[in-house]
Amino acid sequence: MKIIIAGAGEIGYHLAKLLSMESHDIYVIDQNTQRLNHLNTHIDVFTKKGDAASIAVLKEVGISDADLLVAVTESQNTNLTIAGIGKTLGVKKTIARISNTEYLKTKEINFSDVGIDYMISPEELAAKEIEVLIKETSFNDKFEFEKGELSVLGAKLTSESAIVGLTVQEINLKYPFDFVVIAVKREHSSNIIIPKGDTFFEANDQVYFSVPRESLDKIHILVDTQKIGIKDVMILGGGRIGQKMARRLCHKNLRVKVIEQDREKCFELSDDLKNTLVINGDGRDIELLEEESLNNMDAFIAVTGNSETNIMTSLVAKSRGVKKTIALVANMNYMDISQTIGVDTLINKKILAASVIFRHVRKGRVLALANLHNVDAEVLEFFVRRNTKITEHKIKDLNLPENMVLGGVVRGGKALMTFGDFIIQPGDKALVFCLPDAIPQVEKFFNN
Repeated sequence: MKIIIAGAGEIGYHLAKLLSMESHDIYVIDQNTQRLNHLNTHIDVFTKKGDAASIAVLKEVGISDADLLVAVTESQNTNLTIAGIGKTLGVKKTIARISNTEYLKTKEINFSDVGIDYMISPEELAAKEIEVLIKETSFNDKFEFEKGELSVLGAKLTSESAIVGLTVQEINLKYPFDFVVIAVKREHSSNIIIPKGDTFFEANDQVYFSVPRESLDKIHILVDTQKIGIKDVMILGGGRIGQKMARRLCHKNLRVKVIEQDREKCFELSDDLKNTLVINGDGRDIELLEEESLNNMDAFIAVTGNSETNIMTSLVAKSRGVKKTIALVANMNYMDISQTIGVDTLINKKILAASVIFRHVRKGRVLALANLHNVDAEVLEFFVRRNTKITEHKIKDLNLPENMVLGGVVRGGKALMTFGDFIIQPGDKALVFCLPDAIPQVEKFFNN
C-alpha cells in the first residue's frame, strides 16, 4: 500500500514506525525539518517538507495513486482540510485526527460527502481506555473484544499472588476455569516470554491472561487475594479527558471529585457536571490532596497536560493506599516504566490513536487491535475465512510461530478457549497475541 501521513508529530512518527515493519510505501509530510530528520534517521520512509494542505505538495507525493491519507497534525481544521483536498485529488481513503468529539456523534452531517472517511479523537480513545481500566483493581491492563466476550487482562504479580512459584501447567490444573496465559514479562527485562507448560511465575512478573466473560469474576484470585470495587474516584485535571471521565463515571453512579487549577474552568465544569464535586486547586499540593480525602479514594486518575505532574501525583496516591492509579503521559519514552515506578497504568493518547489507525491498513482481516502497555507486542482479532491455513488442522498440529499464542475464539457469540485439540472454523473471530517479528507469519495463517 501507498500511505501518506500528514504530520510528523508523535502520532505520525509512531504510525510510520508501525507501518514500516510491513513493507508499505510511506510518505510523511511536515513543515518541521527537525521532525523529518528524526524520521529519516530512525525509520525507512519517504519525507517531504511542506504544507500538507497544499495541492502542489500532495501532487508531488503522488496523492492520486495513494491508498490512504492520514492527517494527524496538531490542528483539527488543518486535518479536515487535508483529508477533503486529498479525497478530491484521488486518494482512496482518508483518516483525520479531530479534537471536537461532537463530529463523531452527529447524524446531521455525512463527513464522507466532504472527503473524510474516518475520524479519530485521541482524547476520546484515552477516556474509553481509562473507563475500561477503572473497572478492575487487580489488573493494570484490560482490553475487551467482541463486547467483552473475551478480554485480555494484565497484572503485576506480588509475593502474595497465588500463582507465584507455580508453572503454567500447574495453575491450569489447580484452577478449573477457562483462561489462557498469553505473555509474561520479568522485572528488569525487556524480553517477552511466550509461556509454555513449564514456564513458572515469579514475584513482580507482568502477566497477561486471555479470559472469557464467565471467568472474569474468578481470574482475580490468581493475582490478588480479593477483588475491590471502585466507588470513589479522584480526577486530577479538568481538561477534555478529565471532563469526559467525570461524566462517564458519574453515569455509572461513582462518587467523583475533580481537582482543577484554572478557576474559570472550574466554573465551567461545575455547570456541566452536576453530580461531580469540583475543587479549585493545585493537584501538586499534597496537603490539598489529603484534605480532599485522597487516602479514602479507590482510584486516582491524573490527566493534566503535564506528564511529570501526572506521574508524581499518582505515586503519591499509591503511597496513600489508593488501589488504582492511572496517569496520562505525553512522552512515549515513559510508557516502558509504568509498573517499574509503581503507577498501575500509563496512558498515551497518541499511541492509542496511531494503533487505531494502524488497524485500517493491516493485510489480514483484523477486526480489532490492542497494544499492551509496557510490552512491545500486540493483540489482534482476526475474522477467520474459508480455505485459510488456520482452519486446516488442530491447534497442536498447525506449526504456529513460536512468538505467538492463540487466546481463544468467539463462535456464535460465545468465547471458547483454543487448547491443543481445538480446531478453528471459518466464521470464528480469533484472538492472537504475538511479538512484532511474528506478525507477517501470523497473517499468513489468516489470509487466503
